[in-house]
Amino acid sequence: MPETLRHILASESPRSSIIVRGWVRTKRESKSCAFLEITDGSCFRGLQVVVDATLPTASLLASVLTGASVEVVGDLIASPAAGQKWELQTTELRLLGEADATYPLQKKGHTPEFLRTIAHLRPRTNLFGNVFRVRSRMAFAVHRFFQERGFFYVHTPIITSSDCEGAGELFRVTTLKQGAAAKPEDDFFGRPTYLTVSGQLQGETFACALGNIYTFGPTFRAENSNTARHAAEFWMIEPEMAFYDLLADMTLAEEHVKYLVDAMLTECPEELEFFNKFVDKELVSRLQQTLDKPFERISYTEAVDLLLKSGRSFEHPVVWGEALQTEHERFIAEQHVRGPVTIYNYPKDIKPFYMRQNDDGKTAAAMDLLVPGIGEIIGGSQREERLDVLRAAMQHHQLNEEDYRWYVDLRRYGSVPHAGFGLGFERLLMFVTGVSNIRDVIPFARTPGHAPY
Repeated sequence: MPETLRHILASESPRSSIIVRGWVRTKRESKSCAFLEITDGSCFRGLQVVVDATLPTASLLASVLTGASVEVVGDLIASPAAGQKWELQTTELRLLGEADATYPLQKKGHTPEFLRTIAHLRPRTNLFGNVFRVRSRMAFAVHRFFQERGFFYVHTPIITSSDCEGAGELFRVTTLKQGAAAKPEDDFFGRPTYLTVSGQLQGETFACALGNIYTFGPTFRAENSNTARHAAEFWMIEPEMAFYDLLADMTLAEEHVKYLVDAMLTECPEELEFFNKFVDKELVSRLQQTLDKPFERISYTEAVDLLLKSGRSFEHPVVWGEALQTEHERFIAEQHVRGPVTIYNYPKDIKPFYMRQNDDGKTAAAMDLLVPGIGEIIGGSQREERLDVLRAAMQHHQLNEEDYRWYVDLRRYGSVPHAGFGLGFERLLMFVTGVSNIRDVIPFARTPGHAPY
């Protein structure tokens, strides 16, 4: 395998005749030599390459512009320049792929808005290279967290005939021609199907057989929202646990967030330093506080009371029985708690049919975990395991029980208390990087009116 810059830059001593491959980030020339900064994406840092003007292949320098790909053979020596340990004295230069003067990533600042228009090139920038290296490491940490605890990884379907949330904001999957007066049974699957909004319901079937499971994959919402927190396609982490109640569910959710924050602090030092310097100067202190301080827990009713007594004027009125809005969530996390907080026992009428109803007849065993800067990052609940109560809830939500027959069977055949939650992976990435827009933590954002790739 070709050696990466990350490995080369970690060298303990000078080396001879090594090969460096990558893209030219910057180029400076003098009469006697040229200085190239080469990056290969394996790490944030680049390597300075010195090309002597007397080198036989130095004639290629005229074609080596910013963005070009090169292969350089040379000797790794201690660098006399400040801020870098090594540089490469070139013995041979090869041009692999030219980039002309129209290359849009020149040595100047670029706004995130502009870079979204060239999403195929933005991973080469400092900001997005760091974002997507962190995304990769966080995804690995997600799997590690659950695998260390004996969870089984289950692949739930992307195409489904069930609507988990019951909100109707789904993308239809069909082979029927637009405008054709065909019947649903004439469609590819013989019934209406959609892109999944969640793997939860299918995940529950495996939790009721394997015990503790998790899914981690793409989900889709046809919600016409253009906020910085919403995308039409995003990734969800969804564990489901047999024999868990709401308390155990909240504890696991909080442990999971702390685990991922710890992974960011300990495994991504270069990227974290960059984000703290250029994106959010309070990032490190906020993440460290998240790790050090126990998460607070308050009931929905307590949350409504403190919002009403806050003296703040909110755009959306605070009313018991209605959903908390982002401005309410952020006030609680940022102004009242000043850190992550879990809110539990929401009114049952604003929650989906599958959440367990509490004995008070008014609330459900539901919880949301809120973090500063974002608001809700996790939503979960204890699931309704009682057959009669579940069937009544489905009737209340006007759901056809036959469409969920398999789900109801879980309550008919050996039902057990169980719980789970969903963590929006992109919102987690926004929290650990300080990047404020969900479009900038996913490789190719899908939002209303935007899917060019």
